[in-house]
Amino acid sequence: MLLYVVLLAVVVACMVALGRCDRPVTPSAPAMSSGGDTIDVAIEYSPATYYTYADTLGGYDYDLLRLVSREAGRPMKFHPIVTLQKGLDALSSGDCDVLVAQFPVTAKNRERFLFTDPVYIDRQVLVQRAPAQVRSQLDLAGDTVYVVKGSPMVERLESLSREIGDTIHVVADDARNAEQLALMVAAGNIRLAVVNKSIASSLARRMTDIDISVDVSMSQFQAWALHKRNTALRDSLNVWLARVNRHPRVRDKLQARYFGN
Repeated sequence: MLLYVVLLAVVVACMVALGRCDRPVTPSAPAMSSGGDTIDVAIEYSPATYYTYADTLGGYDYDLLRLVSREAGRPMKFHPIVTLQKGLDALSSGDCDVLVAQFPVTAKNRERFLFTDPVYIDRQVLVQRAPAQVRSQLDLAGDTVYVVKGSPMVERLESLSREIGDTIHVVADDARNAEQLALMVAAGNIRLAVVNKSIASSLARRMTDIDISVDVSMSQFQAWALHKRNTALRDSLNVWLARVNRHPRVRDKLQARYFGN
């Protein structure tokens, strides 16, 4: 009987061990915070913000941040993100110091985050396949439009829906960024998407089969976002940005490279 009890205990222990082994192990995401005087920047993949090509890193915000880092004498560590929502979550939880993404300065966004002085001006446009079937905002009545989750374009399209007196179905995609949504339109996977004009223009120069002629918003300031309590870093970034802007040849060269004349 004692032998049977021991064998039963061994069998039960083996079953428990095997059950634990069968459970999928979810690796914890690496923390962004570097500590010290390093500024951790969550930066979104996009043609205007941050991109990689072969061994080259580029993007307007990326290059400008490197100039700011040099001016300030403060190291910056870049943490690329694919979706805006991931960056917003990291900023809200304090896992990063600065969020650099296609996230315009609006009254509603100011209630949640701090923003630096404007970095550039952009607007949102409708991306569709050419030739364009939607020629004005009124033509969006009853249609379905894709936007990035967390983007203020959700509220803008809902407001536009009320203005035109008809429903605009808005799909907030949490798995893709603005560039990926525009590429899905080009591939014919979705009909309509709203993204920043800087991204749309970059893609339209390479893809003649998309149309970006319909504006969906007015011009909006693009800036870098920080947690509400991080006023000291926001003020410092503004000072460093102002110093960089005192060299107009450097700034103008950077703008011409990414936005044209």
